Amino acid sequence: MTIETVEAAGRRRGADLLVEVLRSEGVRYIFGNPGTTELPLIDALTEAPDIAYILALQEATAVAMADGYAQGARRPAFLNLHTAGGLGHAMGGLVNSQVSGTPLVVTAGQQDLRHALTDPLLMGDLVAIADPVMKWAREVTSPDQIPILLRRAFHDAGAAPSGPVFLSLPMDVMEAMSTVPAGETSTIDQRAVAGSLDRLADKLAAIAPGRLALIAGDEIEASDASAQMVALADLLAAPVYGSSWPAHIPFPTAHPLWAGNLPTRADAIAEILGRYDAVFALGGKSLITVLYSEVSAVPPGVQVFQLSADVRDLGRTYATGLSTVGDIRASLDALLPLLRPRLADRDEVFADLRAQAVTARAERRAKLAAAADAAFEDPVIAPLVAAREVARAVGAETTIVDEAPATLTHLRTFLDSSSAHQYAAMRGGVLGWGMPAAVGFSLGLDRAPVVCVVGDGAAMYSPQALWTAAHEKLPVTFVVINNAEYNILKTFMKGQAHYASVRANRFIAMDLTDPRIDFPALAASMGVPARRVTRAADIAPAIEAGIRSGGANLVEVVVRAT
Repeated sequence: MTIETVEAAGRRRGADLLVEVLRSEGVRYIFGNPGTTELPLIDALTEAPDIAYILALQEATAVAMADGYAQGARRPAFLNLHTAGGLGHAMGGLVNSQVSGTPLVVTAGQQDLRHALTDPLLMGDLVAIADPVMKWAREVTSPDQIPILLRRAFHDAGAAPSGPVFLSLPMDVMEAMSTVPAGETSTIDQRAVAGSLDRLADKLAAIAPGRLALIAGDEIEASDASAQMVALADLLAAPVYGSSWPAHIPFPTAHPLWAGNLPTRADAIAEILGRYDAVFALGGKSLITVLYSEVSAVPPGVQVFQLSADVRDLGRTYATGLSTVGDIRASLDALLPLLRPRLADRDEVFADLRAQAVTARAERRAKLAAAADAAFEDPVIAPLVAAREVARAVGAETTIVDEAPATLTHLRTFLDSSSAHQYAAMRGGVLGWGMPAAVGFSLGLDRAPVVCVVGDGAAMYSPQALWTAAHEKLPVTFVVINNAEYNILKTFMKGQAHYASVRANRFIAMDLTDPRIDFPALAASMGVPARRVTRAADIAPAIEAGIRSGGANLVEVVVRAT
């Protein structure tokens, strides 16, 4: 039945009205795990074959699938959770989405409000539960509110600063009849051009060649501004650093001016930024630190310039010479023509700097290759070698979703792609994102192949994603880097000489042994073919075969522990 026919009939359930709005907003997938309070929506989907329900086997997994889809498709994803308990299960994943600024329209079924006073099972204050990790949260109290509130949710989730929004959907509202029209989708141009670009061009042009560093933040990915970022770097012959804790690498890793991601300690960041007179950070939250150090990430005397669509991130922590608010792509399109004539008299100097960058990159990569070659025949695979072989097998085109701390830093250094969209990682710090996010990415990229690199510890937070990948017949290759420990925690502990754990060589709750987890057996139980690799020479062939298979598969790579 068409939308026009339904509306001509006059009355339909709130759930059917919601599906109409979803269809008009271009929603292809609903991610969720249903319960009793979601059954009106599930019933409405029976007559909506153009909207697929992606079944996750746990709510946190559903969140990460929706998160990966939104990032891959670059549009808000629609997520449906199961009342208070399901929303509670989802909170860790929603923290990741909030920190990453992932646009999600999050909904949860609510108990029938007509017997709310009797404290029925499954009743909870969903708005209060959701509010801390949402841009806003609200309960729908009439089916007539659905079109306005749902369209508002889609708009606000994607508007800068992007992030999740929440609607509670009571059962009686979803079952109640309504005659209001579904309405139409609004066309809203959010690409505002930043102000003061003449002043910014003057300030950037006044910095001596070779004394400016660029920081490519995650907003470049959201704004689809990688081509403009490359043009800016080439024009200024400036090295480009990635965020210290990125969701994406929004700059081609094969480009000679790519200098890698910044470290996650303020003192280590300061050591790098101290080589320059100024930094120009594009996108907010680029200098996230994990462990405390006494120094500032931006050394005294280093000027800071910023461009971001999120005014809250400008001048938030470090004093700036000039920060300006605007969409990165639109603003760079306006800035570049202003900057070019101001730099024209230094073309030869910039050309020499670009040539030096080509030489320096070749030297860095040769040194990396030599280090991996030296450890290639070790009896137990070194993380550095595993990372090199994963990068070699994946190549320059296939999307990588990374949540493997033991190899993460190494893998980023081995990437060599002309694409600025190859790599995604978990930014929020809550484990369990990688495997389900890879499922979502594949869906968001029209079921394209994806390689998920995940640590053994992180894999155990969301192994249910294997079932969904098999059920949906998605070409996702899960590469489990297995060191049978919580590597990142143990590494930190070993760096603290005053810890009793170091003196006793005893690290409580950090070893995944006795019994050791059998990942091929786990995968097989969910219909995913798998193999275990213990020799470096077998890593690339196993991953290449997994990608060629065109289906969900798992490769366990046993690597050296800390």
